[in-house]
Amino acid sequence: MGLFDFAEVGFNVDNGFLEGLTRGFKNGVLCKEDYRHLTQCDSLEDLKLHLQSTTYGNFLANEPSPLTVAVIDDRLREKLVVEFQFLRNHAYKELATFLDFIKYSYMIDNIILLITGTLRQRQLSELLPKCHPLGIFDQMETVTIANSTADLYNAILVDSPLAPFFKDCISEEDLDEVNIEVIRNTLYKAYLEAFYDWCEGCGGATAEVMCEILGFEADRRSFIITINSFGTELSKEDRAKLYPRRGKLYPDGLTELARADDYESVKRVAEHYTEYRKLFDGTGVGIGEKTLEDKFFEHEVTMNVNSFMQQFQYGVFYSFVKLREQECRNVIWISECIAQRHRSKIDSYIPIF
Repeated sequence: MGLFDFAEVGFNVDNGFLEGLTRGFKNGVLCKEDYRHLTQCDSLEDLKLHLQSTTYGNFLANEPSPLTVAVIDDRLREKLVVEFQFLRNHAYKELATFLDFIKYSYMIDNIILLITGTLRQRQLSELLPKCHPLGIFDQMETVTIANSTADLYNAILVDSPLAPFFKDCISEEDLDEVNIEVIRNTLYKAYLEAFYDWCEGCGGATAEVMCEILGFEADRRSFIITINSFGTELSKEDRAKLYPRRGKLYPDGLTELARADDYESVKRVAEHYTEYRKLFDGTGVGIGEKTLEDKFFEHEVTMNVNSFMQQFQYGVFYSFVKLREQECRNVIWISECIAQRHRSKIDSYIPIF
């Protein structure tokens, strides 16, 4: 038996059951035929009836009429959270840490929401329902009872699981509404770099699969940060500080992005990278055209589907969450089109299988 065989045996001993379960969850992801039926529904009640014939089953059975898109969204999230929490509750050693990394991205969004709400003196009861359930953590309430920016900063630094990302890159003076998007992107930069390095340290198939996926996520954020900065007060120097230093763009592509003055110059940077050139080509906002965001989502879906081609690696857990998340976005998009009777764009979802 070689070292690789021992690694496979060790992986299966600790994680084999949960990997098999996750692959089973993946097989329940809606397929092309399911989406065809959903787009033909005339009402949300019809959509509910079709979803009952899928792995979603009776998850809307107890909801009174008339059914709303918000209720469907809440129940979709609840299903994802239940599946994820089952995996997390039975995870062992490294897998537990890996699943916690997945949750950190949702915690960042929740923390930013709470900081914004706290600075605007909103009530906890108003903020918590807007938080993503995967990013809930026990100490969230301490953030919302802060009376000053110093209290707010200390609450996050002491009580939040995100403290390691905060302490090295965010200061107390940064906590104001003007800097809120800069704070979000700074946290994501620190998070992505830490997650990438952790996966790289795992080696083997996990490093191969996850470094490719996280590298793409880092590059996508760099492109989007650059495009969104045009016409704002964010300087080129400050913009460059927000780029995650991982992925294919690092370092030369990021240097070029930092100099970009408009969309066309960003596109010229993408042309140096085969997979990104294809994503920027043919984008638009007209009927039947795909936006750059749509193409990024499509590429992400392809990478996450492909991660299931390899065994004995943690990437399947990450990819399942992202595929289920995309599925939730698809169902909500179709539901909104049905509810608003705006069927001309009902097919503008991102297919998975």
